[in-house]
Amino acid sequence: MAMDTALFTKALPVRTDFRAVLDDAAYKPVPADWLIAVSDVVGSRKAIAEGRYKAVNMAGVAMISALMNALDTKDLPFVFGGDGAAAICAPTDRALAAGTLAETVTWVADELGLVLRAALVPVSVVRQDGFDVYVQATQVSEAVNNYAFRGGGISHAEALMKSGKHAIEPAPAGSRPDLAGLSCRWTPIRTDGQNIVSIIIEAGENAVEIFPQKASEFLQLAGMGQHRPGSPMPVSGPGTAWPPNGLDLEARASRQNASLALYKARLYLTTFFAWILFKTGMVFAGFDPNRYRQFTSLNTDYRKFQDGLRITVSLGEAGLKKLTDFLEQRRMAKHLRYGLCVQDSAVLTCYVPSVTSDAHFHFLDGAGGGYAQAATNMKA
Repeated sequence: MAMDTALFTKALPVRTDFRAVLDDAAYKPVPADWLIAVSDVVGSRKAIAEGRYKAVNMAGVAMISALMNALDTKDLPFVFGGDGAAAICAPTDRALAAGTLAETVTWVADELGLVLRAALVPVSVVRQDGFDVYVQATQVSEAVNNYAFRGGGISHAEALMKSGKHAIEPAPAGSRPDLAGLSCRWTPIRTDGQNIVSIIIEAGENAVEIFPQKASEFLQLAGMGQHRPGSPMPVSGPGTAWPPNGLDLEARASRQNASLALYKARLYLTTFFAWILFKTGMVFAGFDPNRYRQFTSLNTDYRKFQDGLRITVSLGEAGLKKLTDFLEQRRMAKHLRYGLCVQDSAVLTCYVPSVTSDAHFHFLDGAGGGYAQAATNMKA
């Protein structure tokens, strides 16, 4: 059933320069009979303020990992928004996608104590409302692509979801999707003397035509052109600790119907062994911990595009002021609108189908509000 989604995704031209997200010609229209799956955590900023940022991020990533597992393909165009996510899929996958979203909503309530709302919005509906959905693939490493969306259709689908339209109702209590591979074991990402800055930038009113130029200037200023300067991720990969802070969340995601206590005990053992491998660099049964950490850094979505730039960058005070001055000047000129959130660290939520493959996915957000707070600040 996943072939239509996978074949469409595999046929997308893959760009290697991130700045291609600003090139309209690099995008392909999504078929009119396709569907947009969207989700977000209700009250996410309150939960983050209470220190539950890992749970909020895991709820956001859960939809992506659950859909990939259900469709049995990693070729699924998606974007992670911190407290939610969006993906597109073929109409042949409607029933499977709807059921997966319903199970994910229930799992988030049962296991994380959060309210996740979800919707499945037809592309034809957003087009009737005057928006569109275009997608492109951008290579982040030799093993993983991320996806960019323009046309306003994804954002409009999110707005429809928040208004209660096309809602996916929760599955019965106790239902759970297949979340194998969903985890958050890495330590928070921070650099002494640097800020972790989550930034959202969108075109200003009547400034759509000049937005690519202004956004390109911003990327250059932030050190985020074709190469990786500006990424908050260490080239050698993030740090490890034992026991990992996200062990309880991973147990809740992976345990299926097993006892939570027993599954946590099992994870204590397996994560201890993994920690030893990372500390020693020893290769075991095809798993190379140094290579895995390097690809974790490469496969992280610290920059993306969904009807605007969404990036997380590491900056000192001087660099932050320079970037903020640039954004404020362009905002005053009505070239763009922006929101940012400054914090001292970032967190990763991971989807790892196999530890012996380089195709593992890592979703980055700021630990002090991240994209959710940046979106609020942009509205203000």
